[in-house]
Amino acid sequence: MTERLKNYIGGKWKESKSEEFKEVNNPATDKVIAEVPLSTENEVDEAVNVAKKAFEKWRNTSVTRRTEPLFKLVQVLKDNKENVARILTKEHGKTYGSALGEMDRTIQMVEGACATLESNKGEFTENISKDIDEYSVRRPLGVFAHIAPFNFPAMVPWWYAPWAIAVGDTFILKASEQCPMTQQKIFELIDDELDLPRGVINLINGGKDVGEMLISNPDIEGITFVGSTNVGKKIYSEAAKNGKRVQCQTGANNFLVVMPDANLEKIMPNMMNSCFGNAGQRCLAGSIVLGVGDIYETLEKTFIRYAKDQKIGYGLDEQMDMGPVVSKKSLKKLHSDIETGIKEGGKLLLDGRNVKVEDHPDGYFLGPTVFNAKKGMKIFDEEIFGPVVCMDKVDTLEDVITMINDDRYGNAATIYTEKGGAAREFRNKINIGNVGVNIGVVAPMAYYPFGGMKDSFFGDLHGQSKDIVNFFADRQIVIRRWMEK
Repeated sequence: MTERLKNYIGGKWKESKSEEFKEVNNPATDKVIAEVPLSTENEVDEAVNVAKKAFEKWRNTSVTRRTEPLFKLVQVLKDNKENVARILTKEHGKTYGSALGEMDRTIQMVEGACATLESNKGEFTENISKDIDEYSVRRPLGVFAHIAPFNFPAMVPWWYAPWAIAVGDTFILKASEQCPMTQQKIFELIDDELDLPRGVINLINGGKDVGEMLISNPDIEGITFVGSTNVGKKIYSEAAKNGKRVQCQTGANNFLVVMPDANLEKIMPNMMNSCFGNAGQRCLAGSIVLGVGDIYETLEKTFIRYAKDQKIGYGLDEQMDMGPVVSKKSLKKLHSDIETGIKEGGKLLLDGRNVKVEDHPDGYFLGPTVFNAKKGMKIFDEEIFGPVVCMDKVDTLEDVITMINDDRYGNAATIYTEKGGAAREFRNKINIGNVGVNIGVVAPMAYYPFGGMKDSFFGDLHGQSKDIVNFFADRQIVIRRWMEK
């Protein structure tokens, strides 16, 4: 019998009363592995009301008590890492090695939030004027909600949740309806192992409608979101209009720049992971590869040779480099994007549409696909969320910088070079939030904020580290004088 997922509200697992359920498919086999409820408005309201009630007590709980469960959660996640990673691979399709890497990042996020005691301290100045002192107090705000993406169903919600808890807020997670099982398992561990008051953290399942209900609910203080630019813009606009704090990490079109001095054989494994790891379904995936000057022809041949060698199959087979894309709908869109690229005049250097995985003929597999394409083509300019890469030759580093700065996105860019001057010029002049030097996937550690500029981010404060603490807390400024000594 197919598992039917539940909501976790007020410290209890609850079956949804919804009559609408969405099937969750294993993308490697096309088999249904669970059903996720599209929760009702009453269930969303219940989660918000429970979280609001829990906040009044949680905000006044000692700061050490608020972080204690996070220290325990670190160990719980470490002890259950392999099991959660297998669930993640089954529902998402990524390789087991990638799933383990995602779990390591998830654990790092919770570890980072354990330091909130330090980053959430106030400030004090004595004698700002005669006999007058001034200080600031960090204060939690209330109930926050996160609308999660499918591509990192374990990690991304924990960019936010542990910091909210440590600050003294309460939290509602709307898991991705495409990949909800990973968080279901993590919340089971939380329920079994952590001593958290009921309502501090809640899980609600659903689709677009549930997200909209959270955005419009007057008792939600703020929204965090990771997903496409078009959706992020709408969420940012609606949440801000409703007086909420809002933070949206959105789309990307990331550049990998190869300078003439780069050692191609040494950098290729890094580039393969950047472009085709997670089947290209990540906001930090390399999607545009630019060769500067005479290196381009050799770069193109070498890149194609390595791309052809990528092993594609079921993610639980540890020999695989790539698994399937997340859904049949995503695969169909990627095929359409490839056709558009051909019609625009892009030269298809490597076609991944005909890849066959013998043991899993019904899976949503697309092999590495590589175009020679130009700026101005949709395949080059827009985010193609899959293992599709565009390559082109650019004459100079200055031309590269101009091209990147003209792009609508500002998420990530990497330069491959051994020349410090070129790397410094690149870093200094490009308007990009996450910059790599010989690092293809520039994923900031938990104690640094995640970057993002232009159409890759909407908001003021980014995820992770001190930025997210400032997002979840406000400052109360106190100026005091005692009239009697």
